[in-house]
Amino acid sequence: MSTTSSNEFQHLAHLIRGIKTAMLTTAGADGSLRSRPMATLEGEFDGTLWFFTRADAPKVGEVRQEEQVNVSYADADGQRFVSVSGRAALVVDREKLKELWNPVYKAWFPKGLDDPQIALLRVDAEQAEYWDAQSSAMRQLISLVKELVIRPNYLPGDNQKVDLSETRGETEKLGIGI
Repeated sequence: MSTTSSNEFQHLAHLIRGIKTAMLTTAGADGSLRSRPMATLEGEFDGTLWFFTRADAPKVGEVRQEEQVNVSYADADGQRFVSVSGRAALVVDREKLKELWNPVYKAWFPKGLDDPQIALLRVDAEQAEYWDAQSSAMRQLISLVKELVIRPNYLPGDNQKVDLSETRGETEKLGIGI
């Protein structure tokens, strides 16, 4: 794992931006893994991902028993894939709820911010890995042929592991979700 540079952090944020749905994976009491879709929204990213949730949701109980989670993002058309691992916690903070609220979330929370079960799931990112292939198929083909001539063992696309634990002070627009 290498130390994260500002450019790597910004690239990671750029890859996640615009992906509408993330998959949140938690561990059950028996150690089994469970993933569920979480709607993504735009917001400031400082190394923390935010998701609206119900305080009584099964994922909250799982996070209370095992705070280590994974959030994955996939954009198959754009050939962008990101896996973020970190620690999750339930947060009930009226100001943060108001800051992140959008009326579209009434589909999940009909009472809006007055819903007694509305809460946030905070994921403090610790590590990430991404796969970023160029979006143009022709560009990929030309690059692949060129690289295969130069480096016979070349694998197309960009795959990097990123340590996010040293990037807490940086901010970047990035998806946060429900």
